[in-house]
Amino acid sequence: MEVSTFAEMQAEFMSRIQKAVYCNMATVDRKGRPRSRIMHPIWDGHIGWVISWPESHKTKHLQFNPYVSLAYIQDTSKPVYVDATAEWVNDVDEKHRIWELHKSTPPPLGFDPEPHYSSIDHPNFGLLRFAPWRITLGDLNGEPVIWRQK
Repeated sequence: MEVSTFAEMQAEFMSRIQKAVYCNMATVDRKGRPRSRIMHPIWDGHIGWVISWPESHKTKHLQFNPYVSLAYIQDTSKPVYVDATAEWVNDVDEKHRIWELHKSTPPPLGFDPEPHYSSIDHPNFGLLRFAPWRITLGDLNGEPVIWRQK
């Protein structure tokens, strides 16, 4: 079933990802091969955010191809798939806002980034933004719910 707004699926989306916490992120490397890794996004509406090392292989992959696929599979009968574009964000105000979002969101989704990074100026502190073009709430026993960015 297709929904026209993210708001129509937001409660179920948040319920599922809060149970899973971590997701698999697939990128494509510079030779066109898929590569997966575990990520810990936090969601602000339909936009996902990850604090991550900006000098990692994923940076090279995203320069080659900014499209990613995220899969939350805590409950195999009710997976969540997020197909998105990813970009590194360098805006200082946005970095501060997402730092505070991480601190103010209850665990296990939220966490205090300070013990890991000390501040947004730490060389290993990078902010990755996921802008979905499609989100699917799978249902092994029924019809999936799909939202597409228009």
